[in-house]
Amino acid sequence: MNAAGATPEPFLGGLQIRRPATLDAAACALLEAKNVCTVCTRAADGTIHAQPVWVDTDGETVLLNSVPGRAWVRNVERDDRVTCTTVNLENPYEFLEVRGRAEVRGREAGERHIHELSKKYLGLDAYPFSSPDEPRMLIAVVPERIVHVEPEADDLDG
Repeated sequence: MNAAGATPEPFLGGLQIRRPATLDAAACALLEAKNVCTVCTRAADGTIHAQPVWVDTDGETVLLNSVPGRAWVRNVERDDRVTCTTVNLENPYEFLEVRGRAEVRGREAGERHIHELSKKYLGLDAYPFSSPDEPRMLIAVVPERIVHVEPEADDLDG
């Protein structure tokens, strides 16, 4: 077991699979980088709905931002179970999967958070597409299961 409480499994096909109990520094690094998260929810008909979104973390939860009425938000309001998969854009063999429950944290927090995401992804201090007709929502995913897959460093050196 490492310092973060994750028990690494043996390398399988050059990939190390870690299962940390909480979001550790390596997991947070993927969420804090300019990576995109695919949030998966269950649609009303039972099928899986997958949507790429901007992502962030507060160190304990996965933070997402959206507006009311979008399909994945309607799905979360009906069934709070979600899976968030974040792929390292610099190395697509590394990814983080977080399964958990979504909590809507409110619109005021969502309005503040979208500007933070705009700085991260667009380099702009303010989100340019804000509209009073589409109030932002901050949605936190509380992790229940975390899997972090990363390539063996020696495999990348050739």
